[in-house]
Amino acid sequence: MPMITVRYVTPEPRPELRAKVAALAARLGAERLGKDPGVTAVLVEPADPESWFVAGRRPAMEDGKGAFWLDIKITAGTNTKGETGAFVRGAFDGMAALLGPLHEESYVLVHAVDGDTYGYGGRTQNGRWAAANPG
Repeated sequence: MPMITVRYVTPEPRPELRAKVAALAARLGAERLGKDPGVTAVLVEPADPESWFVAGRRPAMEDGKGAFWLDIKITAGTNTKGETGAFVRGAFDGMAALLGPLHEESYVLVHAVDGDTYGYGGRTQNGRWAAANPG
């Protein structure tokens, strides 16, 4: 049940990217982290290239490069370091394929949070697990 937020910039506006970025993020969550796409939410937010800075420069405007920030929230203890690393690599490679040349300072953050502090539909993840595994 991950929540994924992706913000990105490109040298030129490309509104068709939103659905492709959302599909990539959900697919990687399923393939690399084993997350159920049926309960995966993705928010895609193109950013203003004038407002995105890396080391005092605007990568999209001054360097002709895209950049992105992908933030995913998952329940702690559900993935290995290898799976998380594969997700980070896949996100960078996949976004490069969609956006074109990327600034290296494009980031992926995997929040692995406690199952008592995270949930959906009014129930925590640990509450869901307890209901599915009585006794």
